[in-house]
Formats: sequence, C-alpha cells, structure tokens
Amino acid sequence: MQERVASPAMSSSSLALPHSAVLAWWLTAWLRGHEQTDHVLDVLADDTHLLDGGSALDLLARTRAGGATYAGLALPVDGDPLGLGGPRAFNEAAMDAGQAVVAGAVGLVPEERGETVQWRVLEAAPRQLPDVGEADRGLRESLIGAAGDLADLDVARWRPEAADALMNLHHRPALEAPLGTPPRCVDLAARGLQAWAIVDLALADDGGAISAYEVERRRGLLQPLGRAARRAVVAACSPEVWPDR
Repeated sequence: MQERVASPAMSSSSLALPHSAVLAWWLTAWLRGHEQTDHVLDVLADDTHLLDGGSALDLLARTRAGGATYAGLALPVDGDPLGLGGPRAFNEAAMDAGQAVVAGAVGLVPEERGETVQWRVLEAAPRQLPDVGEADRGLRESLIGAAGDLADLDVARWRPEAADALMNLHHRPALEAPLGTPPRCVDLAARGLQAWAIVDLALADDGGAISAYEVERRRGLLQPLGRAARRAVVAACSPEVWPDR
C-alpha cells in the first residue's frame, strides 16, 4: 500500500518544507526569544498562517498561553503515526492532514483554505521521536539502499528526474531557518526533503511499470526511503530531540 504523505512543495528549482515544519521552526524561535514577533509574522505571512477564526498573532499567543516552550513537527501516515502521542481526536485530525505541530499540550492541524493556512487547535499529548543522530543515520543508509534499488528498476528510463535528483544529492535546497536552529538540523531537513522529493518523483506515475506486480514492487522498494526522509524532517524540526550543541 502506498503511503499517503503531505509532500514537500516542489518546483523545478527549489524544495519547500511542509506548512507544519515552517511553523514548528519559527514558533520555536519565537517562544525561545531568538526571533522578534514582527519577523516571525512576516515569515508566516508568506503562507498566510492564521489561527482558525483569528490572526497569525493569535496563533503565536495561543501556544504561549498554553505553556509551550517549543513546537515540534508530526508527519503521520497510515501505519506510522510519526510525531503523534494522542489523544485520539488530535491523532485522527493530524492523520487526515498528513502533518501537524505539537506545542506542549497544544496540537495544531493545518487546513489550506484558498490562499491561507488555517490552524485548528486541539489537545495534544507527549510523543516519542527518533533523535537527530538516529534519523541522520537512517537517512544515509536508506539513500544507499535506494540507489541500488532504483538502478535495478531502471529508474533512469521511466523517471529520469528521480535519477538526476539521486545523482545530485550535494545540491541541497536552501532553507530559511530561524535563529537558534542548530545548523546540523537545517542540513538534515534539507537532505530529508531531497530524499522525499526523489520518492515523489519516482512514484509520480506508473507509466514505466508493465504490471501491477511491478507497480507494487516499485512502491515497496521506495517506502523505506520515504519513511527515512519523513523521520529526518521530523527530527530536524522537533526541538525536543535536537542536540545540545
């Protein structure tokens, strides 16, 4: 079964973090005093992040009023509720959206409405996450395995863009990270986005597959890389597992 993932926004020249990753980074920086309110609001205005029924400032204030000192990312899919700890209502809403933010006891779930991103507020519980080192190692190992698997599947023939992306991993997307974000985490987020994009490109259509068996084989071989990519981005955008330095 193919994983349903809130994919990173892609263009021919750039990759962008999911809405929840952007909010987790910048909300953390604001809560910790690394970034001024006006700058954070300017960044959030690019995607027009709003509290459901309120403003972007209301969104910031709601998390601080709930006692949050940082905000972390969740990227759940069926069978892998990555970044969720409950309760059921929040988990179900986050699974439907494919992403969410956990800020203390506050859970935030995005919904795109026209040109705005409206955030629904729910109760959230503590969660367990892979740490940055574990996520980094998993991503590196999965990329090595995926290179061989995609070669076996002749990815260059049916999806040359994916093959090109795999061969150009040193060209990482430039991510705008707020002050206080560890450089190692910015780098991990960029590499996670690259891997995520490779999976999306390789699974964009099934035009190169000759049978249902080949379709499922392709998806099965790429799922470990997709899972490792999500773990990398979640760890990079969740301060509770950031390294001390």
